[in-house]
Amino acid sequence: MTEPVDVEHIVRRRLRSLRTTLGLSLEDLAARTNLSPSTISRVETGKRSISLDILLPLAAGLQVGLDALLDVSTDDDVVIRPSPSRAAGRTTWVLSRPGGSRVAVKMRLEPTRTRVEQRVHPGHDWLFVLSGRIRLLLGEREVTVETGEAAEFATMTPHAFAAIDHPAELLMIFDRDGATAHVHRGKG
Repeated sequence: MTEPVDVEHIVRRRLRSLRTTLGLSLEDLAARTNLSPSTISRVETGKRSISLDILLPLAAGLQVGLDALLDVSTDDDVVIRPSPSRAAGRTTWVLSRPGGSRVAVKMRLEPTRTRVEQRVHPGHDWLFVLSGRIRLLLGEREVTVETGEAAEFATMTPHAFAAIDHPAELLMIFDRDGATAHVHRGKG
């Protein structure tokens, strides 16, 4: 059986760590939050209870969401063991955990003789060619992306990509909308 998590201790440690990482003194954070430096110090040291009326301005002053401060999920197993998913000339390995705002993917594309259909979706895509070459179609433009090169583009532009001559391997980062379009639907 696992030990109960001390959420307050975790939140206090995160608050102090975020403040110092951002290079903020107690006075700097107080100016951002309309709280006194002594109140912030007492919260960080456990001499004052944490309440929403204190936590909300601290989160805003540190530019993080409450969910980031209150997340107590553990990182017991930090290794991700991706499984390949195959469909229509492509193999995809999802390299990130479910639920995040960004999705990292490794993709292997087999060359195809047919022209890939361009699609649009909300979001933003980023890709890096690990090996091979790809043809990136962006509306009327056709761009060749070589090994060691990256491309980044808004996805409301019609787009598609395909391997040229030989298989190509890509590392891709999508926002949630891009992951839905590219990973779950299997479209380029």
